[in-house]
Amino acid sequence: MYDQLQAIEDRYEELGELLSDPEVINDTQRFMQLSKEEAGTRETVDTYRRYKKVVEGISDAEELLGENLDAEMAEMAKEELSDLKKEKEVLEDEIKILLLPKDPNDDKNIIMEIRGAAGGDEAALFAGDLFNMYQKYAENQGWKTEVMEANVTGIGGYKEVIMMITGDNVYSKLKYESGAHRVQRVPSTESQGRIHTSTATVVVMPEAEEVEIDMADKDIRTDIYHASGAGGQHVNKTASAVRLTHIPTGIVVAMQDERSQIKNREKAMKILRARVYDKIQQEAQSEYDASRKSAVGTGDRSERIRTYNFPQNRVTDHRIGLTIQKLDQILAGKLDEIIDALIVYDQTKKLEDMQNG
Repeated sequence: MYDQLQAIEDRYEELGELLSDPEVINDTQRFMQLSKEEAGTRETVDTYRRYKKVVEGISDAEELLGENLDAEMAEMAKEELSDLKKEKEVLEDEIKILLLPKDPNDDKNIIMEIRGAAGGDEAALFAGDLFNMYQKYAENQGWKTEVMEANVTGIGGYKEVIMMITGDNVYSKLKYESGAHRVQRVPSTESQGRIHTSTATVVVMPEAEEVEIDMADKDIRTDIYHASGAGGQHVNKTASAVRLTHIPTGIVVAMQDERSQIKNREKAMKILRARVYDKIQQEAQSEYDASRKSAVGTGDRSERIRTYNFPQNRVTDHRIGLTIQKLDQILAGKLDEIIDALIVYDQTKKLEDMQNG
């Protein structure tokens, strides 16, 4: 482990030198690539450097205790040694987590699809609540959101809404949100005051770059058609709606939000690329031995992951058995407590898997 840490520190120092090289500075793409690599290893290097200082401090304190000290000095040295040993244990745990294999998608932007599922109008309204919750969470994180496609119901919910979220490490925090979300509440249309259960599904996909997924033009069928409108003067007279079909996988994306055919095609391509990339990843993941899969991984999309109970102001994440009596705050975008718990749980499972070989 320590050879690996030393190699990371050596590379970090090399990156510092490269980033001050005028030749690298003038090559924007390389400079950005190396800056990203440096930023990605900074926390590991800082923790390792602190660890080395603590180990040195332990050695000094033990050496001091071997000398002929007066009682007060000996007590101080013992206290310092105890504190340093505790810190060493904490740092060792932190280092193990920092050395876990990184998910290559963690620093990516995402495309999130939210759909009303079982429960009709109430499910569509709940899909809208989830959409607002993720928008507020993204805002709190300093991320940007862009609605790519929205299918609004008459009462203000969403049959389906697709948005792109861009910023730092978006996928690393939101990748655990894929699955079925269940709501328990009294719908506004319910006259008897009975609690109904409805569901909405969330799919989180990392944005795929062109270089990561090769989609040949011959594999994509493009259909152009007139966007459907509200009638009268709102009918779109130009054929601006775009439907893309990825022939090898059968994945279809239709887009008509923009008036421009070019913009609709750009948006549709982003979604199509993400869905194809996601499908490839899902297939690769399903090949893993089931025992190796993280219990909070991004695998089974039909799995019920969370319940939002309005009468009791309660949210329960079923994967990790976490219950929080703060539903109002969660829906206001304060998701950190749940997301942090999921990350810690996932890291713990991965550490156990590594230790068990």
